[in-house]
Amino acid sequence: MTITHVKLRQLFSDFWSGKNHKEVPPIPLVPKDDPTTLFTGSGMQQLVPYLSGETHPLGQRLYNIQRSLRSQDIDEVGDNRHTTMFEMMGNWSLGDYFKKEQLAWFWEFLTKLLQLPKEKLYVSVFAGTKDVPEDRESYEIWKSLGLSEDHIHKYGAEKNWWSRAGVPDNMPKGEPGGPDSEVFYDFGTEYRFHENSPHAGKPCHINCDCGRFLEIGNSVFIQYRKAGDRLLEELPKKNVDFGGGLERIMAAIEDNPDIFTTSLYQPIIRAVETTTGKKYTDPKNTPSMRIIADHLKAAIFLIKDGVLPSNKEQGYVLRRLMRRSAVKMYQLKEGLLDATDFNLIGNKVIDIYTGVYFDEKNDTSAITPIVSEELTRFNKTLSRGLKEIKKIADIDGKQAFDFYQSYGFPLELTEELLREKGQTVDKNAFYQEFQKHKELSRSASIGKFKGGLADQSQQTLKYHTATHLIHQALFEILGNEVRQEGSNINSDRLRFDFYSLRKPTDEEIKKITETVNKKIQERLPVESRILPKKDAFELGAKSFFKEKYPDTVKVYLIGSFSKELCGGPHVKNTGEIGRIDIYKLEKIGSNLFRIYAK
Repeated sequence: MTITHVKLRQLFSDFWSGKNHKEVPPIPLVPKDDPTTLFTGSGMQQLVPYLSGETHPLGQRLYNIQRSLRSQDIDEVGDNRHTTMFEMMGNWSLGDYFKKEQLAWFWEFLTKLLQLPKEKLYVSVFAGTKDVPEDRESYEIWKSLGLSEDHIHKYGAEKNWWSRAGVPDNMPKGEPGGPDSEVFYDFGTEYRFHENSPHAGKPCHINCDCGRFLEIGNSVFIQYRKAGDRLLEELPKKNVDFGGGLERIMAAIEDNPDIFTTSLYQPIIRAVETTTGKKYTDPKNTPSMRIIADHLKAAIFLIKDGVLPSNKEQGYVLRRLMRRSAVKMYQLKEGLLDATDFNLIGNKVIDIYTGVYFDEKNDTSAITPIVSEELTRFNKTLSRGLKEIKKIADIDGKQAFDFYQSYGFPLELTEELLREKGQTVDKNAFYQEFQKHKELSRSASIGKFKGGLADQSQQTLKYHTATHLIHQALFEILGNEVRQEGSNINSDRLRFDFYSLRKPTDEEIKKITETVNKKIQERLPVESRILPKKDAFELGAKSFFKEKYPDTVKVYLIGSFSKELCGGPHVKNTGEIGRIDIYKLEKIGSNLFRIYAK
């Protein structure tokens, strides 16, 4: 049986539907109403409130396939497995089944439906700490499923424990967490990538990341809550949170340790070979081609979800992805850079996922001009950078890093240009500057990648509820063509993007502000109902048009004024919000506008 990525999706869906699971529609790469994250980084991101105790409208058994992006992994791309853009296949039990069912079902899916050889599968379980017992239950379950002891490995909390805060010692009081159990696919000893690797000469084990073994799924068992300094107590309702990378599972199905030569990436790599005239199999070209393939794939998906290149937030990440791929293309083509090359590569991305995420005819014509314009503009930046670098007689590590930051020049490009002048760059100084930058970025983005976990302050709840009032006020004052395009909320302000046939006048903004504050003063109750989607729309509930909704939805009602599909959370009545003032309105696109308020 040949399993394509389309077939894999269907097998996964049919399997979990057959176990009485309901599909949770995937959310966009840029999540709505989540101030804590730039992008959707995992399948569980939208399920955080329900893993914490809220009732999900679809019930206790759920599954989905979620497109995800982790921009913090950009600098890791170049090996055989790391990507920024990926899809996560997930299933969840919210207080229903637990370890016995989860491990047996996943094993059934891998060995019976996907027909992966049992002898190539290894698993890991939690070894325990001085304060937390080992996960003996999972160990015995794996043995009962036929795995021999040499295929079951125990690891400590650094490898096989999940909580939002990390290992048990770092968990604050009240924090949930638990052990996890991972499944690995063995590509065989010949696939160990030890040359020029930090793993060279070291003992190989299933979780050593040397290239022989690849993690293809992780079942997290959320069974504890931190009760005191070191004390963990059992949760009354235990949850299962499973995630498996679709690209990695495809690599196992095809018995191919290099994700970039699997069927999901090979057409993209071939397009890179065509445009550069170079071979992927040449070790000098392989890392750069992987970066181009990954970064352009991620860029195409981001543009599809409405992100445009800019110098802020999601737009900045998109720009960085595109420019980094452009520099790698420049190196491979030895100075000949043509923006149309990127369209050929991008079209392969659209082709692979047509019918799943893309419509080939419409999306190609919509995305291609954005790619061409951005990379044509960067071509000029690249030329300026080359002129600047030639002016400097002797470049140090800090200056090399400045060129990396300002012009997107990686160290190897700067080295190559100086080598022509008989100079060398202090690599250690460059990496010191690079490390300082990473630390600053990490400090500045604490909470930015936690997906709904980092900021549930009372102020953000107030602003979240206020966006519902603003949405309805816009609708009433500007007309029913108004629709929400997105929002971003933090404890300092709210931001609301909307579509309108015309820009609101100053007088209309004043009326919108007055309407919102009138409803706040009325102390309207905020309540939720779980309804069939059809009934919710008949009730007049508004929705976020970019998001797909399941057949059963949660609707938040603010008195009789506002009805909107939303997962929450919100304040209990509008009086808690306090006064809201709109202090800025700007145009962000064709018929697209952005309101700032606080």
